Amino acid sequence: MEIGYKLAAESFGPAELVRQAVLAEEAGFDFVEISDHFHPWLDNQGHSPFAWSVLGSIAARTTQIGLATGVTCPTVRYHPAVIAQAAATLALLSDGRFVLGVGSGERLNEHVVGTGFPDAVSTRHAMLREALEIIRLLWRGGYRSYKGTYLSMDDARIFDLPEEPPLIAVAASGAASTKVAAELGDALFATEDKPDIVRQYREAGGGGPRYAEVPMAWAPDEHTAARAALETSRWAVTGWKVMSELPNPVNFEAATTTVREEDILAKFACGNDPERYEEVAQGFVDAGFDRLVMQNAGPDPDGFIDFYRRELDSRLRRLKPDGETP
Repeated sequence: MEIGYKLAAESFGPAELVRQAVLAEEAGFDFVEISDHFHPWLDNQGHSPFAWSVLGSIAARTTQIGLATGVTCPTVRYHPAVIAQAAATLALLSDGRFVLGVGSGERLNEHVVGTGFPDAVSTRHAMLREALEIIRLLWRGGYRSYKGTYLSMDDARIFDLPEEPPLIAVAASGAASTKVAAELGDALFATEDKPDIVRQYREAGGGGPRYAEVPMAWAPDEHTAARAALETSRWAVTGWKVMSELPNPVNFEAATTTVREEDILAKFACGNDPERYEEVAQGFVDAGFDRLVMQNAGPDPDGFIDFYRRELDSRLRRLKPDGETP
């Protein structure tokens, strides 16, 4: 079991994210994972810095903690050749500590370049497949060209490559995306504690690490934590079909007006009771995930990191799937 810390790039500026990553390393987290957005989910989150610059700064300020994108879309806003180069560079700067998390994207971030974001989910999966083929092709070295249905590349070469390419973790939520993860990725990434996601990944031949984000909100009391999560992170209860489709923060504002504090409490571990955090995390462990990312939506990141160090680290590392002996 490895435990990660989510750098909420929609809620904090770049220097603050680097500071939190340094604290996370000191607190014993195994890795940090950062979202790669152009927009925040809600305007009141107030931030969305360039994730790759932040990761480069973190690599320079830390020595042991792993780094990961969670996740980047290498098909519309970025061409996969650019992501292949960025990931290779970051792997070198971090001495091999980087994991490239990729997914089929959200309209929220991808529509901004004005080339359109596919309506059909099947098209997005096909584009992601082609993007991963391009990335892996470039990581083999030499000049490479590619002609796909959706993506092309002409006579491109990455000159600075690590001896070992980064692991690729592919975000999945159903059978089609888990198949892409199994066939072209090295690991699985998910945001829901659904056993079917891991089962389908394994049935498709996937045998790599399985990452999942665990929703939580730390504060000295449950109500304060839940209110903070409701204010900035209520989008998280809408589900992937909503999260991938809406174009702007104002749309997420409108779509989440009916979310209640009770809905947050049902999904998130809120407050300061370590047993509740253990309970929520156990659901992901039972679903088959072995890389748990602590996604804190509470108002005090320093307080949460200290709480994790004191109360959660040893508890979470002992978790086993239901039925297994710790």
